[in-house]
Amino acid sequence: MKTRAKGALELPLNQILSGDCIEVMNSLPEESVDLIFADPPYNLQLKGELHRPDNSKVDAVDDHWDQFDSFAAYDAFTRAWLAAARRVLKPNGAIWVIGSYHNIFRVGASLQDAGFWILNDVVWRKSNPMPNFRGKRLTNAHETMIWAAKDEKSKATFNYEALKALNEGVQMRSDWVLPICNGHERLKDANGDKAHPTQKPESLLHRVLVGATNPGDVVLDPFFGTGTTGAVAKKLGRDFIGIEREEAYRKIAEKRIAKVRRYDAESLQVSTSKRAQPRVPFGTLVERGLLAPGDELQSMNGRYSAKVRADGTLAANKTSGSIHQVGAALEGAPSCNGWTYWCYKQDGKTVPIDNLRQQIRAEMGDRAN
Repeated sequence: MKTRAKGALELPLNQILSGDCIEVMNSLPEESVDLIFADPPYNLQLKGELHRPDNSKVDAVDDHWDQFDSFAAYDAFTRAWLAAARRVLKPNGAIWVIGSYHNIFRVGASLQDAGFWILNDVVWRKSNPMPNFRGKRLTNAHETMIWAAKDEKSKATFNYEALKALNEGVQMRSDWVLPICNGHERLKDANGDKAHPTQKPESLLHRVLVGATNPGDVVLDPFFGTGTTGAVAKKLGRDFIGIEREEAYRKIAEKRIAKVRRYDAESLQVSTSKRAQPRVPFGTLVERGLLAPGDELQSMNGRYSAKVRADGTLAANKTSGSIHQVGAALEGAPSCNGWTYWCYKQDGKTVPIDNLRQQIRAEMGDRAN
C-alpha cells in the first residue's frame, strides 16, 4: 500500500494556490511532493513588437511576469524557486524544467549548483513551430526539458516499459516530436485571444507523467498558468498542487480542470518491467501442486528432459540444481532462463512453465487489490 510523507495529509491536494510560488512552496510540508513540473518565465528579453510579413502583430510573450531587470535578477529568482522546490521534494522525488535557449542553460547550471542530479535533457521538437518572421535566425523549432533527481542517490520513478510501449515497443529517445498547443486545445480568453502565450500541449505532460510518476503521486507545478499539468494529472489519477499568482490564469485553469474526468483504475495501469513483478520461486509451483515431484519437463528445443524433485530442483543426465542451472549445464551455456527453457504438457500441448508462474502472480495481484 502506498504511503505518503509525514505531513502529506495537510497538503492542499488538487487545488490552485494563489501567490508567489517561492512563498507558497516554503509554506508546504517538507519532503511531501513526488514530482515537480516547472515551466518558469523564459526571460525572452523582447525588444519591441514583432510583426508578420503582412504587418500583422504576433501575440508574443511580452507579459510582465516574463520580464526581469537583468540576468543577475533572473538567476537570483531561479536559485530561490529551485531551493524552495528542492525542500518540498521527497528524497526520491524528481523535477522536470522546461525552457528555451533564452533561459534553459542558466536554469541547468542553477539546478546543478542546488544539488539536483541531472538524469536527461529532453528535446521537445515541435512538429509545427512558429516561423521566424524576421528571417534573421533559424526557426526556433524546439524547447529543452531537464529531468533531474533530487540528488545523486535518489531513486526517481522511471516507468521504462510504459514509455517503450508508448513508442510502439521501441526504447523512448530523448527527442520528442510533438505538436505545439493549437486548435481546440488552445484556450482562449473572453476576447478570443490566446489565454496564455506559452500553454503547453497535454501530450507533452502525458508523456512526462506516465514516464515519471505513478497513480496517487503528488505533482506540483509552481508556474501553473492555465493548468495543463493539473488537467493531465487529474486524468491520470495523480494528485496535483498548482501555484499561480495571476488571477486570470487561475480562473481559466479552475474552469478547465473542473471539466476533466479521471480515467478508470484499469486504464491507468501501465506496462512494468519483469523485474518489478513479484518473485515466484520454482519451488512454489511444486508446493502448490501445479507440478508434482516426479513430473517430467521437456526443454523447449525437445532435446532434453528433466525430473521435478520435491525441493523444487531438477535432475537430468547426472546433474541437478535449479531450473536455470540444469538448463545451462545441458546446453553448455553460461546461463539459461529456466522459466522459458523448460516446458510441461497441457492438453497435449507443450507449454512453458512460465505460464504457471504468471498464474500465481495473477493470484498475488488479486489478493493485493
